[in-house]
Amino acid sequence: MTFSIKSNALLTLTLTISILSCAQNTTEKATPIFKDGEAQIVDAFKDASQWIRHDLWVETEFDTDGDGEPDRMHVSVTRPEQTESEGLKLPIVYVTSPYFAGVAADAPGTMWNVEHELGEIGEERFHPEVQRRGQRPIISNSHIRKWVPRGYIVVHSSSPGTGLSDGAPTIGGANESLAPKTVVDWLCGRAKGYTERNGDKEVKAFWSTGKVGMTGTSYNGTLPLAAATTGVEGLEAIIPIAPNTSYYHYYRSNGLVRSPGGYLGEDIDVLYDFVHSGDEDKREYNNKTVRDTEMKNGMDRETGDYNEFWAGRDYLNQMDGMKAALLMSHGFNDWNVMPEHSYRIYKAAKEKGLPTMIYYHQNGHGGPPPTSMMNKWFTKYLHGIDNGVEKEENKVYIVREYDDRQQPTAYKDYPNPEAEDVTLNLFSGGKNIGGLTLNNVENAGEMFSDDATISGSEHAKASSSKHRLLYVTPKLKEDLHISGVPKVTISLASSKPAANLSVWLVSLPWQEGKEVKITDNIITRGWADPKNHNSLTKEEDLVVGKDYSITFDLQPDDQIIKLGQQIGFMIFSSDKEFTLHPEPGTEIMIHLDKTKLTLPIVGGKAAFKKATE
Repeated sequence: MTFSIKSNALLTLTLTISILSCAQNTTEKATPIFKDGEAQIVDAFKDASQWIRHDLWVETEFDTDGDGEPDRMHVSVTRPEQTESEGLKLPIVYVTSPYFAGVAADAPGTMWNVEHELGEIGEERFHPEVQRRGQRPIISNSHIRKWVPRGYIVVHSSSPGTGLSDGAPTIGGANESLAPKTVVDWLCGRAKGYTERNGDKEVKAFWSTGKVGMTGTSYNGTLPLAAATTGVEGLEAIIPIAPNTSYYHYYRSNGLVRSPGGYLGEDIDVLYDFVHSGDEDKREYNNKTVRDTEMKNGMDRETGDYNEFWAGRDYLNQMDGMKAALLMSHGFNDWNVMPEHSYRIYKAAKEKGLPTMIYYHQNGHGGPPPTSMMNKWFTKYLHGIDNGVEKEENKVYIVREYDDRQQPTAYKDYPNPEAEDVTLNLFSGGKNIGGLTLNNVENAGEMFSDDATISGSEHAKASSSKHRLLYVTPKLKEDLHISGVPKVTISLASSKPAANLSVWLVSLPWQEGKEVKITDNIITRGWADPKNHNSLTKEEDLVVGKDYSITFDLQPDDQIIKLGQQIGFMIFSSDKEFTLHPEPGTEIMIHLDKTKLTLPIVGGKAAFKKATE
């Protein structure tokens, strides 16, 4: 009896083990799921408490902090636990930034003083120190809740000279391209990673498929482009959002010293101080070699000219090796990182034959494409799902002025293929309100006096002013669609050897109140230094009273001006929000018969005539 009981128990145990074993063998492993060309949220991946999070240092091939050792970049990883327990390999969404470990506090004197004459540099500014923050192993939590549940691994890294990364911040220098390149190399098994900053125990990305995509906003959107210009294998797609693609275009405009919107007096060395959160022991060396030598000698606030320093920080000059598919995003009313930054790269990438798409909205700085659009882009290029996104006839998605940002309108391209340049002439009355017309008008000239204490919006609202000239179309009888890059040619003479030149294109009457959108007033803007009328690289003093002609682009735009409005072309000198502030009084004569505004209008001259006659 005893034997029989034991035998039955053993049989039961054996059967139980066999059944459990069969059940385990038939349990499906967690894998990404796709529907309608998009990666779906997978139940097995969405529990954040089960994610594996760890950090490491990837060793580069450069030394920018002068310690004689290759700089190592601090990297953190967030991945589903199945990459450990089930051997699952997944593609990577990678985000890198100089901001993750904190930035300098806003303090008086950190910006350059703009209250001085043109051609001067102003008084020395205050250099703040960054108090580094953050704890291992987490560098950032950005993007993890969007992408990890959809079957991606999210990787973050701190830029050179920030956080726990070695090196020096260079604000667009070569190491800011090579650092993320090396992280991609590590993700693809071509570079070495270590568990500690100075250790020798290696870490391998055994969970990586070797397919990497990058994204981010502003500076974090610049760095995906920087990495892509290296041509690194494995970086399949990038989604830069409001990226700064040229530090010259960010801090200068057509030879003019110009601040980014909202940061009057900022320059490249200010941004260096703002992000320099790296090793305190390395900061003195970094400051001396980068900020106080390379930047001081190259940034040239005296003239604002384009030079080798700025050319080396312009990613348009570095695109020959770029292979990654490109989805751009930008706001047409971003007066910080202005819309030309994305347009110039989108245009170049398209000319290279790269898979390219762009999303524009009508708001200010930042603003990603709809998640569905990003999802399809990464699904195609990182997971390899043939969803046809690269074959879409429409390459451009623009949020119309009063639409939801998740509901953009599709267009074949940007500028709108149906847009044609229409050249408008000026006729007198600009101190009050002059006219804009298709007809050639014989006019002499009109003069205004510079006064940087008056804002651009005050100029636009004034029915009469001696400090600006304003020329407007008739009231529109129907909507008028502008799409592309407006241009101006201005013929002028100055009472001084140097002058600011500012242009606003506005929609009038000027709207006020809480419900007013930015597109209700400002169409686009532009700034230039008349001393650079012949060359961006070499200015020449203006001869007092001598006539000069300068042609330059305004910022790209795509806007529908509503019927009942008037398009206003406003010319003035110092822009209180963007330029240096010389003493008031510089007088500028504008020769109306040689001054033109060219607008890219959908439907061309016929559409303009229909809307205005």
